[in-house]
Amino acid sequence: MNSLLALDVALGPDLEKALRDVVERREAFCVLDQRLSPRRRLEELELLGATAVSDVDGRTPRPAGRPVDDEIGLVMLTSGSSGPAKAAELTWGALEASALLTQSTLRGADPPVWYPCLPANHIGGLAVVLRAILADARLLWGDPYELDSAPSKGATHVSVVRTQLVRHDLSGFFKVLLGGARPPADRPDNVIATWGMTETGSGVVYNGIALPGVEVASVGGEICVRSPTLFRSYRSSPRPAIVGPDGRDDWFPTGDAGDVIDGKVTVKGRLGFVINSGGEKLWPEDLEAILAALEGVHDVAVTGVADPEWGQRVVALVVSDGSTLDDTIREVAADRIGPWARPKEIRYVAAIPRTANGKIRRGQLADLF
Repeated sequence: MNSLLALDVALGPDLEKALRDVVERREAFCVLDQRLSPRRRLEELELLGATAVSDVDGRTPRPAGRPVDDEIGLVMLTSGSSGPAKAAELTWGALEASALLTQSTLRGADPPVWYPCLPANHIGGLAVVLRAILADARLLWGDPYELDSAPSKGATHVSVVRTQLVRHDLSGFFKVLLGGARPPADRPDNVIATWGMTETGSGVVYNGIALPGVEVASVGGEICVRSPTLFRSYRSSPRPAIVGPDGRDDWFPTGDAGDVIDGKVTVKGRLGFVINSGGEKLWPEDLEAILAALEGVHDVAVTGVADPEWGQRVVALVVSDGSTLDDTIREVAADRIGPWARPKEIRYVAAIPRTANGKIRRGQLADLF
Protein backbone atom coordinates (compact mmCIF):
# COMPACT_ATOMS: atom_id res chain seq x y z
CA MET A 1 0.00 0.00 0.00
CA ASN A 2 1.07 3.57 -0.65
CA SER A 3 0.40 6.99 0.83
CA LEU A 4 -1.79 9.54 -0.97
CA LEU A 5 -0.31 13.02 -0.98
CA ALA A 6 -2.60 16.00 -1.58
CA LEU A 7 -0.72 18.77 -3.36
CA ASP A 8 -1.92 22.15 -2.12
CA VAL A 9 0.05 24.13 -4.68
CA ALA A 10 -1.16 26.74 -7.17
CA LEU A 11 -0.89 26.20 -10.92
CA GLY A 12 2.63 27.22 -11.88
CA PRO A 13 6.29 26.16 -11.71
CA ASP A 14 5.97 25.11 -8.03
CA LEU A 15 3.25 22.65 -8.96
CA GLU A 16 5.35 21.26 -11.82
CA LYS A 17 8.24 20.69 -9.39
CA ALA A 18 5.95 19.03 -6.84
CA LEU A 19 4.53 16.74 -9.54
CA ARG A 20 7.97 15.81 -10.79
CA ASP A 21 8.94 14.88 -7.24
CA VAL A 22 5.93 12.58 -6.65
CA VAL A 23 6.36 10.97 -10.08
CA GLU A 24 10.01 10.27 -9.34
CA ARG A 25 9.08 8.70 -5.99
CA ARG A 26 6.06 6.95 -7.52
CA GLU A 27 3.96 8.35 -4.69
CA ALA A 28 0.23 8.56 -5.34
CA PHE A 29 -1.08 12.11 -5.40
CA CYS A 30 -4.10 14.34 -5.81
CA VAL A 31 -4.28 18.09 -6.49
CA LEU A 32 -6.42 20.39 -4.38
CA ASP A 33 -8.54 23.24 -5.69
CA GLN A 34 -6.96 26.48 -4.43
CA ARG A 35 -10.29 28.31 -4.57
CA LEU A 36 -12.16 26.17 -2.05
CA SER A 37 -13.55 27.43 1.22
CA PRO A 38 -12.00 25.80 4.33
CA ARG A 39 -15.14 23.74 4.89
CA ARG A 40 -15.35 22.50 1.32
CA ARG A 41 -11.64 21.75 1.36
CA LEU A 42 -12.08 19.40 4.35
CA GLU A 43 -14.97 17.67 2.59
CA GLU A 44 -12.89 17.06 -0.53
CA LEU A 45 -9.91 15.81 1.48
CA GLU A 46 -12.24 13.28 3.08
CA LEU A 47 -13.60 12.16 -0.30
CA LEU A 48 -10.09 11.84 -1.69
CA GLY A 49 -8.81 10.03 1.38
CA ALA A 50 -5.47 11.87 1.38
CA THR A 51 -2.98 10.67 3.99
CA ALA A 52 -0.97 13.92 3.93
CA VAL A 53 -1.12 17.46 2.55
CA SER A 54 1.90 19.17 1.01
CA ASP A 55 2.21 22.89 0.29
CA VAL A 56 5.13 25.28 -0.24
CA ASP A 57 5.82 25.25 3.52
CA GLY A 58 6.04 21.50 3.99
CA ARG A 59 4.05 18.35 4.57
CA THR A 60 1.27 17.71 7.12
CA PRO A 61 0.05 14.16 7.85
CA ARG A 62 -3.67 13.30 7.92
CA PRO A 63 -4.25 10.33 10.24
CA ALA A 64 -7.80 9.96 8.90
CA GLY A 65 -6.54 9.31 5.37
CA ARG A 66 -6.65 5.98 3.52
CA PRO A 67 -3.69 4.48 1.64
CA VAL A 68 -3.97 3.32 -1.96
CA ASP A 69 -2.63 0.31 -3.85
CA ASP A 70 0.91 0.62 -5.15
CA GLU A 71 -0.20 0.79 -8.78
CA ILE A 72 -2.30 3.94 -8.21
CA GLY A 73 -0.73 7.19 -9.32
CA LEU A 74 -3.60 9.68 -9.15
CA VAL A 75 -6.83 10.09 -7.23
CA MET A 76 -9.10 12.77 -8.68
CA LEU A 77 -12.62 13.91 -8.00
CA THR A 78 -15.06 13.76 -10.90
CA SER A 79 -16.61 17.07 -11.91
CA GLY A 80 -19.90 16.44 -10.12
CA SER A 81 -21.84 18.06 -12.98
CA SER A 82 -24.42 15.25 -12.91
CA GLY A 83 -24.39 14.39 -9.20
CA PRO A 84 -22.11 14.13 -6.17
CA ALA A 85 -18.41 13.98 -7.01
CA LYS A 86 -16.66 10.61 -6.75
CA ALA A 87 -12.96 9.92 -6.26
CA ALA A 88 -11.52 8.03 -9.23
CA GLU A 89 -8.25 6.08 -8.96
CA LEU A 90 -5.97 6.07 -12.02
CA THR A 91 -2.89 3.87 -12.30
CA TRP A 92 0.54 5.06 -13.33
CA GLY A 93 0.09 3.04 -16.50
CA ALA A 94 -3.12 4.88 -17.38
CA LEU A 95 -1.50 8.28 -16.79
CA GLU A 96 1.48 7.39 -18.96
CA ALA A 97 -0.76 6.01 -21.71
CA SER A 98 -2.82 9.23 -21.75
CA ALA A 99 0.28 11.42 -22.03
CA LEU A 100 1.83 9.34 -24.81
CA LEU A 101 -1.40 8.97 -26.83
CA THR A 102 -2.02 12.71 -26.79
CA GLN A 103 1.57 13.55 -27.66
CA SER A 104 1.72 11.17 -30.61
CA THR A 105 -1.59 12.49 -31.95
CA LEU A 106 -0.87 16.21 -31.65
CA ARG A 107 2.85 16.67 -32.17
CA GLY A 108 4.30 18.37 -35.20
CA ALA A 109 7.95 18.18 -36.21
CA ASP A 110 9.01 19.15 -32.67
CA PRO A 111 7.66 18.27 -29.22
CA PRO A 112 4.70 20.44 -28.17
CA VAL A 113 5.16 23.45 -25.92
CA TRP A 114 2.04 23.61 -23.74
CA TYR A 115 0.69 26.71 -22.04
CA PRO A 116 -1.07 25.53 -18.84
CA CYS A 117 -4.17 27.59 -18.05
CA LEU A 118 -6.77 25.17 -16.64
CA PRO A 119 -7.05 24.17 -12.96
CA ALA A 120 -4.90 21.12 -12.23
CA ASN A 121 -7.53 19.63 -9.92
CA HIS A 122 -9.44 18.77 -13.12
CA ILE A 123 -8.13 16.12 -15.49
CA GLY A 124 -7.96 18.46 -18.50
CA GLY A 125 -5.65 20.85 -16.66
CA LEU A 126 -3.51 18.24 -14.93
CA ALA A 127 -3.03 16.23 -18.13
CA VAL A 128 -1.28 19.23 -19.72
CA VAL A 129 1.36 19.30 -16.98
CA LEU A 130 1.79 15.52 -16.96
CA ARG A 131 2.56 15.52 -20.69
CA ALA A 132 5.79 17.33 -19.86
CA ILE A 133 6.62 14.94 -17.02
CA LEU A 134 5.56 11.60 -18.49
CA ALA A 135 6.27 12.37 -22.18
CA ASP A 136 8.50 14.76 -24.12
CA ALA A 137 6.43 17.96 -24.09
CA ARG A 138 7.63 21.22 -22.56
CA LEU A 139 5.70 23.77 -20.53
CA LEU A 140 5.68 27.53 -20.91
CA TRP A 141 4.44 29.13 -17.71
CA GLY A 142 2.72 32.48 -17.72
CA ASP A 143 -0.45 34.26 -16.71
CA PRO A 144 -3.36 31.86 -17.45
CA TYR A 145 -5.40 34.87 -18.61
CA GLU A 146 -2.82 36.03 -21.18
CA LEU A 147 -3.52 33.35 -23.75
CA ASP A 148 -3.45 35.72 -26.71
CA SER A 149 0.27 36.49 -26.31
CA ALA A 150 1.44 32.97 -25.39
CA PRO A 151 2.26 31.87 -28.99
CA SER A 152 4.58 34.85 -29.46
CA LYS A 153 6.52 33.61 -26.42
CA GLY A 154 6.90 30.09 -27.82
CA ALA A 155 3.76 28.19 -26.84
CA THR A 156 2.41 25.86 -29.53
CA HIS A 157 -0.39 23.97 -27.77
CA VAL A 158 -3.09 24.86 -25.26
CA SER A 159 -6.09 23.16 -23.67
CA VAL A 160 -9.11 25.39 -22.98
CA VAL A 161 -12.81 25.40 -22.21
CA ARG A 162 -15.46 27.15 -24.27
CA THR A 163 -15.37 30.43 -22.31
CA GLN A 164 -11.67 30.86 -23.05
CA LEU A 165 -12.22 30.05 -26.71
CA VAL A 166 -14.77 32.86 -26.92
CA ARG A 167 -12.74 35.41 -24.99
CA HIS A 168 -9.30 34.95 -26.53
CA ASP A 169 -7.62 34.95 -29.92
CA LEU A 170 -6.08 31.48 -30.09
CA SER A 171 -5.20 31.56 -33.77
CA GLY A 172 -1.46 31.64 -33.01
CA PHE A 173 -1.44 28.16 -31.47
CA PHE A 174 -0.63 25.13 -33.60
CA LYS A 175 -3.31 23.06 -31.81
CA VAL A 176 -6.05 24.00 -29.34
CA LEU A 177 -7.82 21.27 -27.38
CA LEU A 178 -11.36 22.24 -26.44
CA GLY A 179 -13.08 20.33 -23.64
CA GLY A 180 -15.72 20.74 -20.97
CA ALA A 181 -19.09 21.96 -22.23
CA ARG A 182 -20.47 21.08 -25.66
CA PRO A 183 -18.33 22.70 -28.38
CA PRO A 184 -19.68 25.21 -30.91
CA ALA A 185 -20.45 23.82 -34.34
CA ASP A 186 -18.23 26.37 -36.09
CA ARG A 187 -14.65 26.24 -34.87
CA PRO A 188 -11.31 27.50 -36.19
CA ASP A 189 -9.25 24.89 -38.02
CA ASN A 190 -6.69 24.63 -35.21
CA VAL A 191 -9.35 23.84 -32.57
CA ILE A 192 -9.97 20.17 -31.75
CA ALA A 193 -13.18 19.30 -29.91
CA THR A 194 -12.39 16.63 -27.36
CA TRP A 195 -14.60 14.21 -25.45
CA GLY A 196 -13.55 12.41 -22.31
CA MET A 197 -13.84 12.52 -18.54
CA THR A 198 -11.86 11.95 -15.39
CA GLU A 199 -12.57 8.22 -15.69
CA THR A 200 -11.05 8.06 -19.19
CA GLY A 201 -7.86 9.83 -18.11
CA SER A 202 -8.65 13.03 -20.10
CA GLY A 203 -9.90 13.35 -23.69
CA VAL A 204 -9.93 10.14 -25.73
CA VAL A 205 -12.02 11.27 -28.72
CA TYR A 206 -10.80 14.11 -30.96
CA ASN A 207 -13.23 15.64 -33.44
CA GLY A 208 -15.37 12.53 -33.19
CA ILE A 209 -12.55 10.02 -33.74
CA ALA A 210 -11.14 7.84 -30.96
CA LEU A 211 -7.41 8.10 -30.30
CA PRO A 212 -5.26 5.14 -31.38
CA GLY A 213 -5.65 2.27 -28.95
CA VAL A 214 -8.97 3.59 -27.61
CA GLU A 215 -12.14 1.64 -28.40
CA VAL A 216 -15.52 3.37 -28.27
CA ALA A 217 -18.90 1.72 -28.87
CA SER A 218 -22.56 2.47 -28.32
CA VAL A 219 -24.32 -0.19 -26.27
CA GLY A 220 -28.06 0.31 -25.90
CA GLY A 221 -27.57 3.96 -26.82
CA GLU A 222 -24.85 4.51 -24.17
CA ILE A 223 -21.26 5.41 -25.04
CA CYS A 224 -18.91 2.75 -23.66
CA VAL A 225 -15.12 2.81 -23.67
CA ARG A 226 -12.22 0.39 -23.44
CA SER A 227 -8.88 2.13 -23.22
CA PRO A 228 -5.42 1.86 -21.65
CA THR A 229 -6.15 5.28 -20.12
CA LEU A 230 -9.20 4.16 -18.09
CA PHE A 231 -9.32 4.58 -14.34
CA ARG A 232 -9.04 1.43 -12.26
CA SER A 233 -11.77 2.04 -9.68
CA TYR A 234 -13.50 4.56 -7.47
CA ARG A 235 -12.31 4.96 -3.90
CA SER A 236 -15.66 3.66 -2.70
CA SER A 237 -16.56 1.09 -5.37
CA PRO A 238 -15.21 -0.97 -8.28
CA ARG A 239 -15.21 0.36 -11.83
CA PRO A 240 -18.59 -0.33 -13.50
CA ALA A 241 -18.40 -2.70 -16.45
CA ILE A 242 -20.71 -3.73 -19.26
CA VAL A 243 -20.63 -6.33 -22.04
CA GLY A 244 -19.50 -4.67 -25.25
CA PRO A 245 -20.19 -5.48 -28.90
CA ASP A 246 -17.36 -8.04 -28.89
CA GLY A 247 -18.94 -10.02 -26.06
CA ARG A 248 -16.31 -9.02 -23.49
CA ASP A 249 -17.43 -7.61 -20.17
CA ASP A 250 -14.62 -5.08 -19.65
CA TRP A 251 -16.19 -2.02 -21.29
CA PHE A 252 -16.80 1.08 -19.15
CA PRO A 253 -20.32 2.58 -19.43
CA THR A 254 -19.78 6.33 -19.38
CA GLY A 255 -23.32 7.52 -18.70
CA ASP A 256 -23.27 9.57 -21.91
CA ALA A 257 -25.75 8.80 -24.67
CA GLY A 258 -24.59 8.66 -28.24
CA ASP A 259 -23.83 6.73 -31.41
CA VAL A 260 -20.73 5.31 -33.07
CA ILE A 261 -21.28 4.99 -36.81
CA ASP A 262 -18.41 4.05 -39.15
CA GLY A 263 -15.95 5.06 -36.45
CA LYS A 264 -17.52 8.49 -35.90
CA VAL A 265 -18.52 9.17 -32.30
CA THR A 266 -21.52 11.42 -31.68
CA VAL A 267 -22.27 12.30 -28.05
CA LYS A 268 -25.81 13.50 -27.29
CA GLY A 269 -25.57 14.21 -23.56
CA ARG A 270 -25.92 12.60 -20.14
CA LEU A 271 -28.48 9.81 -20.12
CA GLY A 272 -29.91 10.97 -16.81
CA PHE A 273 -30.85 14.39 -18.17
CA VAL A 274 -32.74 13.58 -21.35
CA ILE A 275 -36.17 15.25 -21.23
CA ASN A 276 -39.24 13.19 -22.15
CA SER A 277 -42.08 15.57 -22.93
CA GLY A 278 -45.28 14.09 -24.31
CA GLY A 279 -43.42 10.96 -25.43
CA GLU A 280 -40.77 12.94 -27.38
CA LYS A 281 -37.14 12.94 -26.20
CA LEU A 282 -35.15 16.15 -26.07
CA TRP A 283 -31.45 16.39 -25.27
CA PRO A 284 -30.87 19.62 -23.30
CA GLU A 285 -27.51 20.16 -25.02
CA ASP A 286 -29.15 20.22 -28.46
CA LEU A 287 -31.53 23.03 -27.54
CA GLU A 288 -28.90 24.88 -25.51
CA ALA A 289 -26.57 25.02 -28.50
CA ILE A 290 -29.32 26.57 -30.61
CA LEU A 291 -30.46 29.11 -28.04
CA ALA A 292 -26.92 30.13 -27.09
CA ALA A 293 -26.44 31.45 -30.62
CA LEU A 294 -29.37 33.87 -30.35
CA GLU A 295 -28.65 37.57 -30.10
CA GLY A 296 -29.24 38.75 -26.55
CA VAL A 297 -28.60 35.35 -24.94
CA HIS A 298 -25.48 35.41 -22.77
CA ASP A 299 -25.93 31.93 -21.30
CA VAL A 300 -28.63 29.28 -21.19
CA ALA A 301 -29.53 25.95 -19.62
CA VAL A 302 -32.43 23.67 -20.47
CA THR A 303 -34.02 21.28 -18.01
CA GLY A 304 -37.13 19.17 -17.56
CA VAL A 305 -39.65 19.63 -14.76
CA ALA A 306 -42.31 17.10 -13.75
CA ASP A 307 -45.64 17.90 -15.36
CA PRO A 308 -48.97 16.02 -14.89
CA GLU A 309 -49.95 16.43 -18.55
CA TRP A 310 -46.65 16.14 -20.43
CA GLY A 311 -44.67 13.93 -18.06
CA GLN A 312 -41.98 16.61 -18.18
CA ARG A 313 -42.21 20.16 -19.42
CA VAL A 314 -39.26 21.86 -21.07
CA VAL A 315 -37.92 24.85 -19.13
CA ALA A 316 -35.29 27.26 -20.47
CA LEU A 317 -33.18 29.21 -17.96
CA VAL A 318 -31.75 32.23 -19.74
CA VAL A 319 -29.15 34.85 -18.89
CA SER A 320 -30.03 37.69 -21.26
CA ASP A 321 -28.85 41.21 -22.00
CA GLY A 322 -32.07 42.49 -20.48
CA SER A 323 -34.22 41.64 -23.47
CA THR A 324 -37.35 39.49 -23.22
CA LEU A 325 -36.88 36.76 -25.80
CA ASP A 326 -39.79 34.39 -25.13
CA ASP A 327 -41.32 34.46 -28.62
CA THR A 328 -37.97 34.16 -30.39
CA ILE A 329 -36.84 31.28 -28.18
CA ARG A 330 -40.02 29.30 -28.74
CA GLU A 331 -40.07 29.93 -32.49
CA VAL A 332 -36.43 28.93 -32.95
CA ALA A 333 -36.81 25.80 -30.79
CA ALA A 334 -39.79 24.61 -32.81
CA ASP A 335 -38.19 25.48 -36.14
CA ARG A 336 -34.77 23.91 -35.47
CA ILE A 337 -35.85 20.80 -33.54
CA GLY A 338 -39.63 20.38 -33.41
CA PRO A 339 -42.72 21.54 -31.52
CA TRP A 340 -41.87 19.34 -28.52
CA ALA A 341 -38.68 21.40 -28.00
CA ARG A 342 -40.63 24.63 -27.54
CA PRO A 343 -40.10 25.58 -23.85
CA LYS A 344 -43.29 25.59 -21.83
CA GLU A 345 -41.60 27.99 -19.44
CA ILE A 346 -38.78 30.54 -19.80
CA ARG A 347 -37.09 31.97 -16.74
CA TYR A 348 -34.54 34.76 -16.74
CA VAL A 349 -31.75 34.22 -14.23
CA ALA A 350 -28.59 36.04 -13.17
CA ALA A 351 -26.21 33.13 -13.85
CA ILE A 352 -26.09 29.46 -14.81
CA PRO A 353 -24.24 27.25 -12.30
CA ARG A 354 -21.20 25.75 -14.02
CA THR A 355 -18.13 23.76 -13.05
CA ALA A 356 -14.63 25.19 -13.48
CA ASN A 357 -14.36 23.48 -16.87
CA GLY A 358 -17.60 24.97 -18.13
CA LYS A 359 -20.06 22.11 -17.63
CA ILE A 360 -23.53 22.99 -16.42
CA ARG A 361 -24.21 21.77 -12.90
CA ARG A 362 -27.55 20.27 -13.86
CA GLY A 363 -28.23 19.01 -10.38
CA GLN A 364 -28.34 22.63 -9.18
CA LEU A 365 -30.73 24.00 -11.81
CA ALA A 366 -33.75 23.28 -9.61
CA ASP A 367 -32.34 25.81 -7.12
CA LEU A 368 -33.05 28.55 -9.70
CA PHE A 369 -36.81 27.92 -9.55
